[in-house]
Amino acid sequence: MEKTKLLTITVIGLLLLNIGTLGFLFFNGPNEHRPPHGGRPEPKAIIIEKLHFDDKQQKEYAELIKWHRGEIKKLDSNIRQTKNELYSQLNQTEVNLKTKDSLITLLNLYQNQVEETHFKHFEDIKKLCHQDQLEDFNELTEDLSRIFAPNKPPRPRHD
Repeated sequence: MEKTKLLTITVIGLLLLNIGTLGFLFFNGPNEHRPPHGGRPEPKAIIIEKLHFDDKQQKEYAELIKWHRGEIKKLDSNIRQTKNELYSQLNQTEVNLKTKDSLITLLNLYQNQVEETHFKHFEDIKKLCHQDQLEDFNELTEDLSRIFAPNKPPRPRHD
């Protein structure tokens, strides 16, 4: 076989391979309902899909998410800081029980605020729903703990 024919066949083969790859990527490309990194779908996408939010509702929902994340971030920061203060009590030769109890009470207060914030967030999502979406919202509430469950492998226990 001549070198020219072999080169031509190779170039055509590579061209077909590239076209096939591009076609595969085009038809099987990013999908908003598919998880971004092979894991489970994001809660945002699940909620939008289950409630059949239109474009306007999706924009309003994005604003709700922004508010919710900001509030939870502040509360998480307060919880971390308070836990650091609590566990620093272990460095004392004798733990101050009043300080320990007040820090634990404060942690309970912050955790309560977290749950109140989550609940308000879903009340606000419900307010976004049109009448015909409320049944879907009610079904969604049955799945919330599963949708928002941490997606982390269990940590090894230290006894």
